[in-house]
Amino acid sequence: MARLGTLIDTSKCTACRGCQVACKQWNGLPAEKTKFFAGEGYQNPKDLSGVTLTMVRFKERKTAVAMEWLFRKEQCMQCTEASCVNVCPVKALSKHTDGYTMRNSAKCIGCMMCVMNCPFKIPKLGEKRKAQSCRFCADRVQNNLTPACAKTCPSGAILFGNRDELLLKAKERVNILGGKANLYGEKECGGLGVLYILLDDPVVYGLPKAPKTAQGIPTSFSTFDQIALLGSVLGFVATRRGKMAETKK
Repeated sequence: MARLGTLIDTSKCTACRGCQVACKQWNGLPAEKTKFFAGEGYQNPKDLSGVTLTMVRFKERKTAVAMEWLFRKEQCMQCTEASCVNVCPVKALSKHTDGYTMRNSAKCIGCMMCVMNCPFKIPKLGEKRKAQSCRFCADRVQNNLTPACAKTCPSGAILFGNRDELLLKAKERVNILGGKANLYGEKECGGLGVLYILLDDPVVYGLPKAPKTAQGIPTSFSTFDQIALLGSVLGFVATRRGKMAETKK
């Protein structure tokens, strides 16, 4: 089965944030109280959260003649070699045959392993300490529909489809743009399901140049972290057993 993905062309992004609104509408996510903060101009909110699964990041860039804006839509990167899947102690995360990451919130115990080990710092804790991130609009995709963010983008900055075909389009576009334009996501973390056409170095956009994939629970974890994780797992098991016992009565 061909792998699916999205291509985000930052040269076409106008920061209208229609993708943010569409994501909230389709997933039934509530608005959150935000405020402007120093250093990022008009960006809002400041970061992803349990109820904001995608957002547009604003980066200011000074040139010799003017101040320029760089915009980048941020969400789960749908890594082939996904740290979140590798480190989850209860297998609440898995990879779909189409390439995107699936999250089973019913299994999540809120241990924060995926939050701490994602090289892109994407997952966030939401309601009831359940980790949340972009769901790739799996309910739409599995019914042959385009993800809400790509469907609503008025400038065509977000394309959805076969990842191999998107790679070809991305490389053609990079050649047309020339200069510092570059492709990000072809090989990072085994290949990302979200590809970017950037107008400058990835670091300028807040992306790691060489993201590393966690292969399992890090051996460098402190004793406190290990005890906290074990406590989360045992607490989850105890709760499940309690519920099962109540059901049998």
